[in-house]
Amino acid sequence: MKAALLIESLTGNTWRAGERIGTDLEQEGWTITGLTKLRQPDYAAIQDADIVLVGTWVHGLFVVGQTPWALAAISNLPAMRGKQAAVFCTFALNPGRSLDKLTGAVEATGATVVGGLALSRSKLEAHSEEFASRLVAATSPTV
Repeated sequence: MKAALLIESLTGNTWRAGERIGTDLEQEGWTITGLTKLRQPDYAAIQDADIVLVGTWVHGLFVVGQTPWALAAISNLPAMRGKQAAVFCTFALNPGRSLDKLTGAVEATGATVVGGLALSRSKLEAHSEEFASRLVAATSPTV
């Protein structure tokens, strides 16, 4: 399986999560076609990938008004009809409905979102590993 990762990070937590997810997927035999900033996507990496992973951070007031950052940038991505996608967001206190909003934005590009996870920045390593593990399971062909 080939994956392109598109990341929007403010403090580096989401970027570190993306790197960790990429490493975990490579250990499962996947190929990472690109790890780039969401606002500066590598179009060739997206085209070459079987699945596109989109990660961003959550902003808003502590427990109200949370939303994934960079929704407008996601709407500027190329059409991804026929591509699978997965989403993740990093948060400090409470992601609210950010994952649902992120899923909707990525689906608006035409991609089929096969999964997602909100990753707590205090448990970044464990949650990144869980995301990768779920992604591998969700994309494995059934026998």
